[in-house]
Amino acid sequence: MGVMALEDKDRVVGKHVYGNLYEIDIDIGGSEEKLKSVIIEAAKLANMTLYEVKSWSFGGKKGGVSVIALVLESHIAVHTWIEYKYATVDVYTCGEQSDPWKAFDYIVKALKPKYYTVNYADRSSFGAIH
Repeated sequence: MGVMALEDKDRVVGKHVYGNLYEIDIDIGGSEEKLKSVIIEAAKLANMTLYEVKSWSFGGKKGGVSVIALVLESHIAVHTWIEYKYATVDVYTCGEQSDPWKAFDYIVKALKPKYYTVNYADRSSFGAIH
């Protein structure tokens, strides 16, 4: 298989920040409307172009809330589990001017976890394709 160099115009700048939040504030994480507002503000702070927001609540013993913001640069997704006071946060952008760290940090501050984990993946296309 040959190696092809990418031209600058064909390169993708992918930045992916994701993590798990423990012992979150259920007043925010358990409210579909409040969590939706947090995600919308996070997208603005991260310089992402909001396209559409979808949200829904799950009932029952292990209920929770999911909010997914589709942004022109990619997405922000947050899922909560009320019983466990737990949330997962996923922020991905391929926009050169957007900053997924700003969105992630804002969401963490809003949900007030006692502790959390965070991961970063560079999902850019820089380099060669084999």
